[in-house]
Amino acid sequence: MKSKVLVSLLSDGQVHSGERLAAELGVSRTAIWKQVRRALDEGFDIETVRGRGYRLLTPVDLLDADAILGELVEAHRNLISLTVLDEVDSTNTEIQRRVSKGVSGVPVVIADCQTMGRGRRGRPWRSPRGQNLYLSLGLTFQGGFAVLDGLSLALGVVVAETLDNLGVPGVRLKWPNDIFLPDGKLGGILVELQGELQEGVVQIIAGIGINVHMSQAEDVDQAWSSLSKISPQGAWSRNQIASALIAALLKGAETFSEKGFSAFREAWQARDLFEGQQLVAQGSGAIGIGCGVDEQGNYLVQADSGMVPVRAGEISLRVSL
Repeated sequence: MKSKVLVSLLSDGQVHSGERLAAELGVSRTAIWKQVRRALDEGFDIETVRGRGYRLLTPVDLLDADAILGELVEAHRNLISLTVLDEVDSTNTEIQRRVSKGVSGVPVVIADCQTMGRGRRGRPWRSPRGQNLYLSLGLTFQGGFAVLDGLSLALGVVVAETLDNLGVPGVRLKWPNDIFLPDGKLGGILVELQGELQEGVVQIIAGIGINVHMSQAEDVDQAWSSLSKISPQGAWSRNQIASALIAALLKGAETFSEKGFSAFREAWQARDLFEGQQLVAQGSGAIGIGCGVDEQGNYLVQADSGMVPVRAGEISLRVSL
């Protein structure tokens, strides 16, 4: 996207003349004006300084594949096939397309904007341009579908611990796949099964969404949070977060392949948002106290009739009134 190159040149916050920008990009000054208009339409706040040029008024955090790869160890760089896009319908869908074309390595797709981002049960996932991190990767596991029990919860632990290491306080996990801060939802995980490539070999796509710089979301009907709410915008780099997540997810997938959910269960319990709360399991009608998860990743509700396991994909949980 040409406007992204222009924004990169303006990212120092200084005034740049149209003539200088035109020379650097090898285009006419009229083309620069058109790119400025396009960047404004995309949400970048650019001031036109009469007689002097253009200035970017707000900090930007541009995604850069080289910067992301540069933070990874060589073994991980060689393992993945990274694609960074300005816009895509869905990073999970893009992984599907790349797998169908026979991409080599572990496919990883990151986008600046999603036009059809998806959450659990097909719900739309708000994906504004330049604000958050939308990352998906394709993973392969041996042993058939049965070995995937608890995978989304294990990935939640990996994401939460990665955010911890980046200095994010108070990260909690809401069953089955949401990332929370004390003031609301920070992100989510969407795991989609792609079927068996051959007997016993299954492929999944894991999509991760993290609110990074988002400051407004009038159309979101639940409490939400972002990293910029707990620290200034300049404190967070989407490239750095992406690199840390890629490395942690690759290691986490390896551990899950070897040990299953049991290696993550205790860590998940320690971050359980529902623990000890009075809950209603919508769909089954079970009402009781949240008691964490079992060995398969089912949520446990202590009801009057006994312990009731809540299975992912069948029902959701809400704190009862």
